[in-house]
Amino acid sequence: MKVIITGKNFNASDHLKGVIEAKFQKLGKYFSDDIVANVTLVAERGRQKIEATINARGTIFRAEDTTNGAYNEVDRVVDKLSSQMSRFKTKLRRTHNDGKAIMFLDIPDLPQSEEAEEMKIVKRKKFDLLPMSVDEAILQMELLEHNFFVFLDMESDGVGVVYKRNDGNYGLLETEY
Repeated sequence: MKVIITGKNFNASDHLKGVIEAKFQKLGKYFSDDIVANVTLVAERGRQKIEATINARGTIFRAEDTTNGAYNEVDRVVDKLSSQMSRFKTKLRRTHNDGKAIMFLDIPDLPQSEEAEEMKIVKRKKFDLLPMSVDEAILQMELLEHNFFVFLDMESDGVGVVYKRNDGNYGLLETEY
């Protein structure tokens, strides 16, 4: 696994980069060699945050942690990623049954009491996609008091999703075909 470390308002020491590489190489045994882990170190409001994303050929593992100590955060993020893999091992095996991207034999099984709950849909909702601009979609989302809104983007002719971020700003998800 290749580990790419970037910083936003944060200059990581060589020692910290080495620790991150070593911790993520432990997760590397679960993946093929061509899989990339993107680790972002962010300094905001006097705190440090680590975000990690691993894209295993269509299945995305993501974890983040915020504390005052970057070294502890690395351990927690790696633990979260490992836990995700263990919890969803059976479901992932159905999707990646070729075993080329994810090495299932190496992923530890969870104890029976911690087995992943069955994911089920408890409600379905259908609605018309209305063509609108991104600004109109944000306004509609706020009027509905939702934290996301799906719409037909007039500019791109694709489906878009606007969402409210934890920092109070907005995000936009755009589809590609």
